Amino acid sequence: MDAILDFVNLIDSFLGSAAWFPYVLLGTGAFFTIYLKFPQVRFFKHAWKVVSGKLDKGDEPGDTTHFQSLTTALSGTVGTGNIGGVALAIFLGGPAALFWMWATAFFGMTTKFVEVTLSHKYRDKTADGSYAGGPMYYMDKRLNMKWLAVAFAVATVISSFGTGNLPQSNSIASTMEATFGFEPWIVGGILAVLLGLVILGGIKRIAAVTSKIVPIMAVIYILGAFSVIFANIENVGPAFVSVLTDAFSGSAAAGGFLGATFAYAFNRGVNRGLFSNEAGQGSAPIAHAAAKTKEPVSEGMVSILEPFIDTIIICTITGLVILSSGVWNQKHENVFDRSDMFFVDGEYQQDNQEDATNVYKYLNELDGTSVGAYNGEIVVVNGKAISGGYTLINARSFAEEVTYFAGSLDDKFSGTLNIVNGDISRTTIIVQGKSLVHSANLTTIAFTKGFLGSYGQYIVSIGLLLFAFSTAIAWSYYGDRAMTYLLGPASVMPYRVVYVFGFLWAAVSDTTLVWAISAVAIVVMTLPNLFGILMLHKEMKETVNEYWQKVKSSK
Repeated sequence: MDAILDFVNLIDSFLGSAAWFPYVLLGTGAFFTIYLKFPQVRFFKHAWKVVSGKLDKGDEPGDTTHFQSLTTALSGTVGTGNIGGVALAIFLGGPAALFWMWATAFFGMTTKFVEVTLSHKYRDKTADGSYAGGPMYYMDKRLNMKWLAVAFAVATVISSFGTGNLPQSNSIASTMEATFGFEPWIVGGILAVLLGLVILGGIKRIAAVTSKIVPIMAVIYILGAFSVIFANIENVGPAFVSVLTDAFSGSAAAGGFLGATFAYAFNRGVNRGLFSNEAGQGSAPIAHAAAKTKEPVSEGMVSILEPFIDTIIICTITGLVILSSGVWNQKHENVFDRSDMFFVDGEYQQDNQEDATNVYKYLNELDGTSVGAYNGEIVVVNGKAISGGYTLINARSFAEEVTYFAGSLDDKFSGTLNIVNGDISRTTIIVQGKSLVHSANLTTIAFTKGFLGSYGQYIVSIGLLLFAFSTAIAWSYYGDRAMTYLLGPASVMPYRVVYVFGFLWAAVSDTTLVWAISAVAIVVMTLPNLFGILMLHKEMKETVNEYWQKVKSSK
């Protein structure tokens, strides 16, 4: 498993975690924002009129209403990115990461407007009478780049697992285990069966389910979040200040958090912002292609609302919960994921400035640090280490009060542990202690710091269950549309079967590996789409101008 994680992280280092990727993503959104004269601002009010149905003109071609298309697309984006993704961004980059999530969303509103409009314009009516669309269709029919369309469709299938399936299942299972003590494989099994029952019904059943789930889950989650924010209202102002002041300087060390450079916070904020709202990824256009309208631009305007709702509203609320409650830089009792643990050579202390700086440079991949992997043995008696010469780093923080167990938390380990290149060679060892935490577990802890107390964790569990499950539903549709394009309708059922089994597998898999896979899959899907819409920038402007001429003439 460690070897797989290392390989996935190596690929990610050249893609999503590479210095160039955030600039490409934000640059594309910034280009279209300027080129189309800030459509996310100028068309915002009109977009609400479209989604409300006020501008509908009777029976138009398509399978779903504007509102159903919006909620289906939102169900694909409002998921673990809003609960676990925000927490992961803050854990990695500090408060500054939230600012860059905002920036990604603002420019992403335009990017999504462009990709949805072009994809809807070149959608196809399939043999069964339903509509299919997405970036692969404009790449094929307009750009005449079949190879690019195929590459995007293949990436969509991969990303349906990396974005909509694996991290959603994993976050649900880990949260339900932490909150209710349910075994992950039981949670995964039950939800896999329910998932199969829903996705077999196709887009109409999916749209019907998501149009009911999305509003309900949003209300439950937001009410729970405000119970924390109002309970810590005195910290909200300082939280906003830290987000803004750290944006261009990085976040300084605070509590157990060892600090993050500007480059690290920028990269992680943009990366998590993309995971949250998927602007530029090319996923939402697949859902919007089914909308009932003859005007592609009107559906593109509906999509402007997605990053606004998803990131600027819901992610901001989650970020304020985490920052105002103060849990983001505090150490909490937890069972360490193997992929989060690393034994470094030498004994370092968090309170020693020189030690903390050395580890900070190591974690932020900076030069000038003497920190390196520990190789040797650790003698453990009744769960506690009695030998020295090393420091255990877990979740980017100094681990404290560490206990070692042999296979279960009821069996404290005694003996000698071999450490090879910073990792425990014995895979059955369980390590528990205090450290920073991340992803959905961090958000869960934050929700207990409000008026609801410990009951707040149930809000996260219920919200995550609904958010993530609806995301998995939507992404199954994206994947089966891509399979339809690649191999025809006969390939859809085998894909759905594999998709359901993937949902079960991810429930019992390592959190860090799941997130690493999702990071790679997102970028593999995004790059062809960004290239395609940039190629069609002139047509996009012409299409928008033609739409407004029709609107004016109709008045």
